[in-house]
Amino acid sequence: MGPPGAGKGTQAPRLSDHLKAPHVSTGDMLRAEVAAASDLGLKARTFMDAGDLVPDHVMIGMIVSRLQADDASEGIILDGFPRTVAQAVALDEALYDAGGSIDLAISIDVDREVLVNRLAGRATCKGCKTPYHLTYSPPATAGECDKCGGELEQREDDQPEAVKNRLQVFDKQTAPVLDYYRGRKKLITVDGAGSPDGVFESLVSATSP
Repeated sequence: MGPPGAGKGTQAPRLSDHLKAPHVSTGDMLRAEVAAASDLGLKARTFMDAGDLVPDHVMIGMIVSRLQADDASEGIILDGFPRTVAQAVALDEALYDAGGSIDLAISIDVDREVLVNRLAGRATCKGCKTPYHLTYSPPATAGECDKCGGELEQREDDQPEAVKNRLQVFDKQTAPVLDYYRGRKKLITVDGAGSPDGVFESLVSATSP
């Protein structure tokens, strides 16, 4: 967990490999639905482009369905969910019905100025999906992917005004989820301002028995 730009999408796949548990990104799932122009994707796109949260009932239904997949039987790493207390409660109920529970909620904490700089410079190759940062890790040729030569694009919700809105949405709707897990003795906080390797080492330490 953590605000937009905290590094969830960078660290979750690495933690997934380390713990041998599937990485489930609700953002990736939603963007796939948008790209496919499905009913869910069409409903979600207007919210996503504005930096708003997709309604709870849409997200909860999608996650509950994912939890029923065969590869989720031994546990999964959720990235981008839950984002509201209602989603957290619904997740607990779904897991309880399946005989499971949340093991740990990890909050990656980063200063706001750092977050804005991170988000405003993010870009991804349209072809191979390689991520870049226009300031910190730019491509060798502006606008062109180093790996496949594809065109780079920036997400609509990474534009400055959308970034500000996303952080406001986090403060209003997602920050209370941290209190929810804190009250259940499930929350730990990791400093996300360091290098990716340094943050990952902190995550490994936090999740070790």
